[in-house]
Amino acid sequence: MNIKLWGVRGSIPVSDPDTRQYGGHTSCVVVSQDGHFLVLDGGSGMQKLNFGQELTGKRVDILLTHFHLDHLQGLGFFKSLFNPSMEVHIWGPASSTHSLHARLSRYLSPPLFPVLIRDLPCQLHLHEIANSEFEIGPFRIRSRYVIHPGPTVGFRISNGNGAFAYIPDHEPALGLAGILDDPHWISGYDLAAGADLLYHDAQYTDEEYRYKQGWGHSGLSDTMKFATLSGVKKLLLAHHDPGRTDVQIQDLLTELLLTGQYDFPFEMAGEGMEYKIGT
Repeated sequence: MNIKLWGVRGSIPVSDPDTRQYGGHTSCVVVSQDGHFLVLDGGSGMQKLNFGQELTGKRVDILLTHFHLDHLQGLGFFKSLFNPSMEVHIWGPASSTHSLHARLSRYLSPPLFPVLIRDLPCQLHLHEIANSEFEIGPFRIRSRYVIHPGPTVGFRISNGNGAFAYIPDHEPALGLAGILDDPHWISGYDLAAGADLLYHDAQYTDEEYRYKQGWGHSGLSDTMKFATLSGVKKLLLAHHDPGRTDVQIQDLLTELLLTGQYDFPFEMAGEGMEYKIGT
């Protein structure tokens, strides 16, 4: 499967996102194989997808981890939604209080957006998921609820030869000492275990995390420990703080490389990065 990163930030920085080495757009990753396309999250990076070049075919599947604005703000500008010949499937976490259609309608309606979801000309199909297993084309997909405010899932995508774990907003530690010491109790563990590539939240430094426990994001040390206990083959540190400059992100990476010894390679996620696994 082919993986391309289009948005890796927690929210859009003040400066031009397209001039940054690591990028400044919010969460959006495309997984493709044999003409099948999965778009993971609908952040502002989604608007960079140019249908007919990056995507081909008549169907696209959008997998949403949750409904915070930084994961939805590109959805209304996705060209496939306005193409009558396109079959668009949106998969999102089930809630006990509101349907997937109702939650999407909060964004795809005035005053936040001028076009109502019911007026989209594409062939739209909505799917509510929970701790689910399902297939799309060559992909076998596992979704699991993870620790983050509001109903939130992570995804494990496999093609029989390799596995990609996508958990962009996640707080497995949740400020409780020792919570990461037993893998069977870790939120998201069964998504990441043994994955060829793990894309994971690493928004805070350890010092910052001390003051933001319960906000739903991870400190760097907890992310590294999560990846270690999960036995991943490679880690992408993502969901960069919007206030972080390229130099600061690089400095954090350098510090990790100098101070930690890990059995897997890792790097900071950046827009435009591409990976192939299980091919």
